[in-house]
Parts: sequence; C-alpha cells; structure tokens
Amino acid sequence: METFSKLSSMLLHALETREPTVNLLDSFVDHWKSITNYYIQTTDESRPVKQTDIPWRLKQMLDILVYEEKDQGVEETGSCLEYLLQHKLLETLCTLGKAQYPPGMVQQVLLFFSKLLSQMQKPLLHLVSVYRPVQKLIRLCALPGSQTEKEEAQFLLVVCSRVKQDPHTLRFVLEILDQPAARTPASDQSQPCTQTDPPLLCSQSDPSACSPDQSECGLLWALLQLTNSQRGSVSLKAYESLLLLSGLQSGPSGDLLSDQTQLGELLTGRLLQLYSLLPLEDLDPGELQNWPHTPWSSQFSRCSSDLRSDSPAADHMTNFFCWLDFLDHLIREAPQQVLAVKLAQCVHHLWLVNVLQPQLLHTSEQVVLSSTSVLCAVVRLVQSSSLLDQLVHFLLRTDPLTHLLLQRCDHISDQISLVSLSLVDELLQKPHRDILDVLVLSFLQSRSYLSPPAAGQEDRHTETNKDHEDSDDLEDDPFFSDSLFSDSQQLLPPPPPPPPLSSSAPPPPSGLGSAADVVNSFLCLVPVQVRSAQLLQEGGYESYVHDAHTLVTECQSLSLSWDWPLSLPPPSSSSHEEFFEGHLLKVLFDRLGQVLEQPYELNLQLTAVLSRLSSFSHPLLHEYLLDPYVHLSPCCRSLFSVLIRLMGELMQRIQQVSNLTDRLLNTRRLLLGLNQNTGLEHLTLLKGLIILEEFCKELAAIAFVKLPLDQQ
Repeated sequence: METFSKLSSMLLHALETREPTVNLLDSFVDHWKSITNYYIQTTDESRPVKQTDIPWRLKQMLDILVYEEKDQGVEETGSCLEYLLQHKLLETLCTLGKAQYPPGMVQQVLLFFSKLLSQMQKPLLHLVSVYRPVQKLIRLCALPGSQTEKEEAQFLLVVCSRVKQDPHTLRFVLEILDQPAARTPASDQSQPCTQTDPPLLCSQSDPSACSPDQSECGLLWALLQLTNSQRGSVSLKAYESLLLLSGLQSGPSGDLLSDQTQLGELLTGRLLQLYSLLPLEDLDPGELQNWPHTPWSSQFSRCSSDLRSDSPAADHMTNFFCWLDFLDHLIREAPQQVLAVKLAQCVHHLWLVNVLQPQLLHTSEQVVLSSTSVLCAVVRLVQSSSLLDQLVHFLLRTDPLTHLLLQRCDHISDQISLVSLSLVDELLQKPHRDILDVLVLSFLQSRSYLSPPAAGQEDRHTETNKDHEDSDDLEDDPFFSDSLFSDSQQLLPPPPPPPPLSSSAPPPPSGLGSAADVVNSFLCLVPVQVRSAQLLQEGGYESYVHDAHTLVTECQSLSLSWDWPLSLPPPSSSSHEEFFEGHLLKVLFDRLGQVLEQPYELNLQLTAVLSRLSSFSHPLLHEYLLDPYVHLSPCCRSLFSVLIRLMGELMQRIQQVSNLTDRLLNTRRLLLGLNQNTGLEHLTLLKGLIILEEFCKELAAIAFVKLPLDQQ
C-alpha cells in the first residue's frame, strides 16, 4: 500500500507539467472503471473488501478530487467532480455498500463519503447527486448488529458539521423537500409532543424496511441510537452531532428542527426509556433526592470501567441523570428560542405529565416518595430557563397536583413530608419569579392580615399586645414572663454590621421598633431557663450573622430582575375580605406548631424553608415574617405569633421533664456527635426545643442583616 501511495504521488507530480485536467480525469475514470470491473471479473464473493484494491482505488479518486479543487479553486467545478456527479458515482457506491459486496464494503463507502464531505471545500450537500446518496447512507447507520459504528458516527458527524457550515442544506439531509401537505410525511417529520406514547425506536434489521415515510429511520434517529453505543468514541460523536444540529441559528433552515422534526420527541423518548429502568420501589429516596450534578460529558472523561458501580440501580441513575444533563445543556445552549421551548414542552408533556404525574398521584407511599425525590433532584439540577419554565408550570399550575404536593409537606409519613419540604426549598432557590408569586405573594398582596388600627398606623405601641394575643395567658406565669419579657439584659451585644448588601435592594419596612427591638423580639422568645447553647459555650445569634448575610445576598441576587416594589402596597379597603395565608404558609405554620413532636431532620428542613422565605427582600415577606410589631386581624397568624403560641406550649410540656439542664446538655452533645447515648427520655421534645432556640437566633440574624445600615 505504501508503494501504491508513492506511485500515486509521482503520477500527480508528473501531471503538473502537462494538461492537468485531462490527465486527472483519465486517471479518475480509470480508477472508477477498475472498481466496477472487479464486480464483473470476480468469482469469489466471500473475499473481504480489504483484500482487494477497492480501498486504494477509492483513496486515489478522493486524492484526485481534492487536488483538482485546490488547483482550480472552490468556485469552479472540475471535470473529475463533474464526472462523479453526472455519472452518479455516489449512488452506485451507496448501493454497493448497502449490499455489503464485497464483505465490508459499507465501511469503505462510509469512509469515502466522510472524507469527501470533510476534505472538499466546495459545498456539495445541496446537490441532488450528493444528498440523495447521503440520505440513503444515513439509513444504513445505527441498525441493530452493526459492525461499523465507528465509521457511521464519523460520517454523521461530518454531515452535521457541513450542515452547520451551510444551514440551508438541513432540509436536504432531513428529507424535508417542500412537499405538498397531502403527501406522505418525510423522514424526521414532527408530530405533536402531546401524544400519549413516545416514538418507538426502530427495531428493524433490514435497511430496506426503513422506507422514506418512517420517521424513525432518519438522521436524528440514527444519532440517538449511536449515543447509546458501548464504545465511548462513537457515543461522544453522536452527542456532538446532536449539539451541532441544535446549535443552528434561527431562520428558515434552523426552524426546521423545531417545526418539522421529531427531535424533541426522540430526545424525550430516551429520557423516558432511561427513567423506566429506575427501580423506584427499591431506590434510596435520599440518594435520589441528593444525586450530584452528573455532566453528560463526564461519561467520556474516564475509563468506561470507572462508570460502572457495584449497584445496577446506581448505574441506571447515572445514565438517567447524564441524559437529563445533556437535554438541559442542549436546551440551554440552543440559540433558537423556538427550538428550546419545543424541546422543553416535549419533556413537560411526555415525561412530567404522562409519566411522573401518575406516579406522584399514586396510592403507594414508596412510589410517591421515590418520584418526589426524583422531581426534587431534577428541580435542583435543571439550569435552562425553558426547561425551568415547564417545571414551574407543571408544579405550580397543574390541578390537583399543585395542591397535593403542598399538602404533603404535612403528610402522615415523615419521609414524604421531608422530601416535599425539600422540593419547596429547591424551588425557592430557582431564578423564577412565578414561584414566590404563586406560592406566597399573591396571598399577601391585599395585606388583609392587618387589623384596622394597624392598617391606619394608629397607636401601634399601645396595640402591641393585640399582636400577641396568644401570649396573654403566659404573662401570669412568672417562670415564662420573667424570661420572655424581662430578660433582655441576658442577650449578647449585637455583632458588628455585616458587609453592605447591594444598594439596589429595597430597604425592609420598619415598624415602630428599633433595630435592637426587632432582633431582641426573636431572641427573647426562648426563655432563659430553657436555653442550652451556653452550656457548650456555643455562640448567640451573632454566630448566624455570616450565614444569614450569605443567604440574604443569595435571595437578593435571585430577585434583582423581578422588579419588586420598594414599599408596601396599601392595605385592602374591603373590611370583609377574609385573609388566607396560602397553602404553602398554612402548611409551614401548621408544621412549625408541631416542632416539639416531629423528627429532628424534618424540623431542620422546615426551618430552612422558613428562613429562606424570610431572607427575600420583598416588603410583604419582611412584614409578614419578620415584623414582630405587625397588628394582626382576629384569627390571623404570622410567623412571630406562631412562635409565641409554640413557646407557650413548650413551657407547659417542659415542666414534666426533670433535670432539664443536664438533659439539654446531653441532647446537644448527641446532636454534635459527642454523645452516643440514644436512650434519652423526651428526646424528640428536647431536640425540638434546641431547634427552636437556634431558629430564633437565625431569624434574629436575618432580621439584623436585612435592616438598613443606619439602623444597625
């Protein structure tokens, strides 16, 4: 073979001094006739193509075409290229490849097409003598049992690269050729992604079975099949090809992907396929919920053996979340907004609505737990705005699902309650304005939780006790009142001011209380007699200021583009309007009232959600959640009033606990991992008490950080 290459180089060098066009054409035709003569003369049909001179002849033909183009320029069509096009050499090669005669011929044909399209500078895909055989060759790719995946992946990658360079050729590759509406749909033609069943993957082994009216057998289908290859290099090229296509700019050609192909259905179909392999009833919900970000490209960055784990279930989860990341990446990077929306809508209808929603509504607690855990991870991991839009629409505007998901924050199963609260927490961390509007702000907008004197801002100081009607009965108890209302001197001095927040943040509404009054109102909620932080020399609320500043800054960065008002809206003028805090705040307040009797992990997640809500800079949220002096209408409650009622219950129940100080100390040691004794009496109650003490310090720190600097 090396000798042949040298002879070829010598021939081409000699031709430079004579009439290059005539001699190149003669040589080109001679090579082609030698190939066709093989089929006339051979008697051994089992002889592999690599044992013939066909591969060498094809290489010489390609070298001549490339040389001719360089010699004459891209603008002109050389005689050799003209011969190839007029005599339909590519059609013939495609037929020979399809017939696999001699054995292995399809591999040589794929290589020839790949090199021709990649090495020729002149655009070719718009020519009928090129795109017709390219279409046929595409239909030979990714068939079951293929032995040429490597060459197929390279060929398809080259085709997609040329389409990227000449987007108008996309319709030729996809066989969308301006057909009349009455004719049979062409390959890859789109169908509504609201269909119940996703497109089936073509399982036919006979290439001829993939006729032009079967959309499963086009370019997109072949690429999707190759992404599932066990060979990493093949799979990676298929992924890259899909990204090349999705990266086409919007326009008549680029819009074909969204308007006239099944790209969204095919990609979502793979997501459904991988999701169906998850053994939901056997998976660990915690592992599902906290699944780490798994970049789609990570599967190609290390040996395939490293991707396999000891658990088949973990492998299924890895595959599912890798594909989810690829979908999210593709949607995020697509320059066409129309395409991104179409892909996200397909995920919404085919997976979220058709598959996940029935599982979320299932009667089996294990199915509900696992599917909610998956949803929690998906919300956390998704970054594309279009896919986030569809997730928010699914979660917040789907009846009866939305109400049910919120109700489950107070489910009889603590595990379901925990994962449901985690889902809310993940939602609150996403950059989408509708989340807070739908869940909270729409219910607070009227401010009908205010009593008439408060709405008129009259005599706020003299009416303060009405804000805390739940605490009236407690003031007669010396044990409680002394610590709650007369022990402010026990508070630690305020910490230095935190770093200033962005100047664009609206200042929180300030009541008549000073900064110290607001902070101390939360710190004084827990009576001194039941505080235990000092027993282990743990800090006061100043230890939370740094974390509070981080949280407030994070929430502020999310809401900067949401055009929130800088001041409170006027209270509702309707005196008969009944206030409802909304399903989310209702369930959060109900759960907060059960802190003393529910698991520690659940309490941590509950207080985390309330802290995050309190950290947002909307004036309504600050007033309703962080203003201890707000005047509540009868039968209305705020975060502060719920805490006051809870403290009253705490003081009644704690009197039944002997050696309270020692037991609190042992409980704190247990929570810090310093004590392995799990046989403590009243353990749930004591953990709840510690949670309350820390939560009040955290709220005080958040209030301190949100106050204007001049008040700090």
